[in-house]
Amino acid sequence: MSKLNIALLFGGMSSEHEVSRVSSAAIYENLNKEKYEIYKVGMTKDGRWFLTEASPEEMKDGSWETKESNIPAFISPDRNSRGLVTKDGVIPIDCVFLGVHGRNCEDGVLQGLLELSGIPYTGPGVTSSACSMDKSVTKLIAAKAGIDQADFELVTRREVEENIDDACDRVETHFGGKYPFFIKPANEGSSVGISKAHDREELARGLRSAAVYDSRILVEETIKGREIETAVLGNDNLEVAKIGEVLAANEFYDYEAKYADIGSETVMVDDISSELEDKIRETAKAVFRAMGCRGYSRIDFFLTEDGRVILNELNTLPGFTSISMYPAMWQASGLPYSDLLDRIIELAMEK
Repeated sequence: MSKLNIALLFGGMSSEHEVSRVSSAAIYENLNKEKYEIYKVGMTKDGRWFLTEASPEEMKDGSWETKESNIPAFISPDRNSRGLVTKDGVIPIDCVFLGVHGRNCEDGVLQGLLELSGIPYTGPGVTSSACSMDKSVTKLIAAKAGIDQADFELVTRREVEENIDDACDRVETHFGGKYPFFIKPANEGSSVGISKAHDREELARGLRSAAVYDSRILVEETIKGREIETAVLGNDNLEVAKIGEVLAANEFYDYEAKYADIGSETVMVDDISSELEDKIRETAKAVFRAMGCRGYSRIDFFLTEDGRVILNELNTLPGFTSISMYPAMWQASGLPYSDLLDRIIELAMEK
């Protein structure tokens, strides 16, 4: 049987560029080389694309960009090409594996290019990617679908820049002055730009910080509960892996706690009733369907003491590093990393 040609895209014009490199290095190491001919395509932060022979270590540390053997290459929107365009011609591609994260990668932009190209790609499509990336849009859709979630208020960068006091007043009025709040850029992932405000001074500082990353800022009530993560897999027939839990080393699961602080732990949940497990899984499926997802996604919740399952956020292209929760939850469910990648590619080709 002939091999499938897989283009593995990594890097990108995103604040999550470095995380993407680590995810993609792990994906490359675990893709079955007997099944796939893998073409590694790195995207620099300034938007240049290269076909590279970089090793996983060179992908992770960023030194891939300086390799003399790199060849400029890109995916053409021309459906007659259906492949990777280089100076030497077109390399036919059967499927694109998106090892990228964040803005310009996970928000429907790259998915739109791939839709035009006619090449199958992993993960959700244009609309679901764009809506899921924007936390405020996710909340509006989830509310319409009857999904339980934290109360929120939306603030714009313009408000922050023109009159920070008025912006703070509006937030405090909405929440009745009850601190703390979480402050999040509407369109970032991996906890980039997120902070927790315990008073007005921290609120103002957090709004200014989030405004660096996005023109829209989400301010959410603080939910007291366990941080629960689910791994959804499928197109029409959905499966949900064992449920995971984040035990953050910091006050909340920020960027440092996710990727730098070895004190953070992720474990499988084994101390809740089967009824509550079923509720979490069914809620995850409901969110996945409401957002129009396909392929795979990680959906995060808060689980309160009284059994409320409260949506936190949805990640359409979750991390695939050696410590990432999405593959870990499937491995705990009996689906090894390499087999999971096979299944993700199958789902992409299926659509």
